[in-house]
Amino acid sequence: MDKLTKQERSILLWFARAAIKNELSGKQVDEVEPPIPDRLMQHNATFVTLTKFGALRGCVGSLEPKLPLAEDVKEHAVAAAIHDYRFPPVQLSELEDIEIEISRLTIPEKVDFQDPEELIEIIKPQIHGVVIYYGSHRATFLPQVWEKIPEPEEFLGNLCRKMGFSQNLWREVHLTVYTYQVEEFSERDN
Repeated sequence: MDKLTKQERSILLWFARAAIKNELSGKQVDEVEPPIPDRLMQHNATFVTLTKFGALRGCVGSLEPKLPLAEDVKEHAVAAAIHDYRFPPVQLSELEDIEIEISRLTIPEKVDFQDPEELIEIIKPQIHGVVIYYGSHRATFLPQVWEKIPEPEEFLGNLCRKMGFSQNLWREVHLTVYTYQVEEFSERDN
C-alpha cells in the first residue's frame, strides 16, 4: 500500500473533523472544502479513532473497502462520535478536546495455522491488526492495540473476550484468523 502524502492525510483529517462538527451542530461548516485528490476517491477501508485527553472516546471502522476513502473517513468519523455503543455520543462542547486518528487498512489476509502455538509465531506484534471469527461472531484489534497489550497470548485472549467468549477460546477451538496492516496518522502528527 502506497503511503498517503502529508497533504492527503491533512485533507482526510479535515474531512473527519468537519463531518463530526456538521453532524453535532446540524449545519455545514463555513470553511471552504478542500479539493479531493483522485487517490482519496479510491475505495479503502478505514477505522477512525477518537481520543479525549489520551483516553479512547470512540472507534468505528470497517475491514472491507466499500466506499471511496474520503467518504469512508467521513462516515466512520461520525459513527465514532455518536454510534460507538461503548460511549455516550460526543457533545459539540467537547469536540475541541477530541483528537482524531485515522487508520487506513490493507486487505485482510487469511492466516493458515495448525495449532495455537503456530498462530502465536505467525502474528507480528506492533505490525498486524488481527481479526478473529468464530461462527457468526467477529472481533478485531488494530495494530495500535499492541501498545497496550504487547504479549500475543494476552492480545488473542482479549480479542476473544471482545467477541464475547472466554479468553482461552483461541486455545480451545480452531478460529478463522486474518491479519492486516495499517497506515495510521492523527492530528497530533500534522
